[in-house]
Amino acid sequence: MGNWPGDAEWQVADDEADIELAADVEADLAADVEADVESVVEVEAGPPAGPEASPAGVVTPGELRMSLEAVLLVADEPVTEELLADVTEYPAAQVAAELRALSAAYTEERRGFDLREIAGGWRLYTRDDCAAVVERYVSDGQEIRLTQAGLETLAVVAYRQPVSRARVSAVRGVNCDGVMRTLVLRGLVEEAGTDPESGAVLFQTTGYFLERLGLASLADLPDLVPFLPDQLDDELDFGHAAG
Repeated sequence: MGNWPGDAEWQVADDEADIELAADVEADLAADVEADVESVVEVEAGPPAGPEASPAGVVTPGELRMSLEAVLLVADEPVTEELLADVTEYPAAQVAAELRALSAAYTEERRGFDLREIAGGWRLYTRDDCAAVVERYVSDGQEIRLTQAGLETLAVVAYRQPVSRARVSAVRGVNCDGVMRTLVLRGLVEEAGTDPESGAVLFQTTGYFLERLGLASLADLPDLVPFLPDQLDDELDFGHAAG
């Protein structure tokens, strides 16, 4: 049976349509495969690493670690895990795990300080291996080395004692409350009663002050007159120390 007129043209058109459809299907399949591959790679790689990323079950560093270190640095006695959990707003179990991780890390890194669990709490201590260095610093450095403000304040007390904090501040021209507390804590200055007129607490130097300066008494303090301007000497009457 012969073909109808135009059958050849129809067959060619159908073939071209089939080829075009196959190309579209192939393109769609390629896009689907590429998307599937990307998805698998993302799953295998996991979430991007960051400061809080860590293996499962391990307490991460970051905000909690920084918070714990900050609190422990200012603590003057062991701090309980419960209190640390309360102030950091983290679960107590996580805080406990992080404290132990910190302690282990400080030891592994051979830090000069150590985090110890003692007396029901945690506190930072200098490491035992550094005891000799710390002892030299405390005995030969911190106790005798004062800031310029500390030296000036101590000089005012030494030459004007007994003297109030307000008077010392007036002489130096700045508030000396903090410096005076430091001198008291170091055993160089002590309270010496109150002023009968103002009721202000008076201060004087201690026997330890004389010991550190190698003096037998306050009478052995050097005369300051050669080191002071005439106007200041007349105003403050620094010529002689108290007997």
